[in-house]
Amino acid sequence: MNRIIIRNKAQKQLEKVPVYIANNFQLWVGQVETKGILEVRKISGYHDEPLTAGRKGHRSIRLSKAYRAFYVEHGNNIVIEVIEVNKHGY
Repeated sequence: MNRIIIRNKAQKQLEKVPVYIANNFQLWVGQVETKGILEVRKISGYHDEPLTAGRKGHRSIRLSKAYRAFYVEHGNNIVIEVIEVNKHGY
């Protein structure tokens, strides 16, 4: 359904996160590729939401209470570009 592109920055960040966070991310990627981003957004556990201010046009998902993945959609939701995976600052 959708094609996922993971930027180099996000890939490097994924190498440093705990294994369960990387596994949660891979689960999300697999679901987006098979079901499509619009269906995966309906899964409440990801808390998929649009961002505002300096990140307008970006969306984020929860990989855990502390970690987030940030992505941008291209081509009418066909290509999903993951731009960052990091620990959310509260």
